[in-house]
Amino acid sequence: MVTETRPAPLVVSPRIQGRSRRTPLTWVRGGGLSTLVFLLPLLLVFGIFSWIPIGRAVLMSFQETNLVTPSTFVGLQNFKDVLADPLLWTAVKNTLYFALLALLFGYPVPLVAAVVMSEVRRFKGLYSALAYLPVVIPPVVAVLLWKFFYDAGPTGVFNTILGTVGLGPVSWLQDSGSAMPALVLEATWAAAGGTVIIYLAALTGVSTDLYEAAEIDRASIWRKIWHVTLPQLRGVLLITFILQIVGTSQVFLEPFLFTGGGPANSTTTILLLIYDYAFANSLGGEYGAATALSIMLAVVLGILSAIYFRLTRSWSKS
Repeated sequence: MVTETRPAPLVVSPRIQGRSRRTPLTWVRGGGLSTLVFLLPLLLVFGIFSWIPIGRAVLMSFQETNLVTPSTFVGLQNFKDVLADPLLWTAVKNTLYFALLALLFGYPVPLVAAVVMSEVRRFKGLYSALAYLPVVIPPVVAVLLWKFFYDAGPTGVFNTILGTVGLGPVSWLQDSGSAMPALVLEATWAAAGGTVIIYLAALTGVSTDLYEAAEIDRASIWRKIWHVTLPQLRGVLLITFILQIVGTSQVFLEPFLFTGGGPANSTTTILLLIYDYAFANSLGGEYGAATALSIMLAVVLGILSAIYFRLTRSWSKS
């Protein structure tokens, strides 16, 4: 006689049942209310100092105001006026030129410096401190120091160095052809140190077994960098690349303090144009146009960032 064996009924614990049916009461019992209480001050501060100004800027972009007289709603007129300004396209071209030079020269420099310093066996901490030193110097002080170096006279620091090899003098900031590269050189020197530290930290996570295997295969230093180091730093490189694009698109300090946008508007950037809209007129600037251009820049950078992360999603995970 065969006895039929029935499986025991599945018993679901009350804890698992609670997970499938979350209620406000279970959320409170699970610590959700206490978490919200701790986050509330941060959310309030972030909202007051971030989202409220952003919302105010969006509203101001549809108004004609100089913060002195009463504002009037003008709709999309500020955007139309900005797009019709011929100086806008000059600023866009100069900003793209600055970004291109910064990517060609400023982006590889921190990576090369980090790889070289990672191979050094002695005084690595000293070299890291020296690389990060320009970041510690206040940006305004750094710009004023380099402005002294860029003296166009034959006794200028850089012109004196060039004079020792029979070159110069060069009108660094007074010539429209050399002004923008001079700004890129100083900006690279000032900002490369922080990126060097990021790359050095990322290099510590690269497995030494990969380098040992490359040495067994008698790989040269360049092959180890190309086939081992760069693939392991792929995620960090993708992040620093988009940060470089966003940062160079918002360049302001260097053209403002070095040249004021000159000579002949050859260093006028988008942020400098926004500043001119808002503060060039001592009787009250065109804040509506300034915020309209700011909103357009933010939208363009947001779209470019979204497209970039979409296209590089598989690269960062492979």
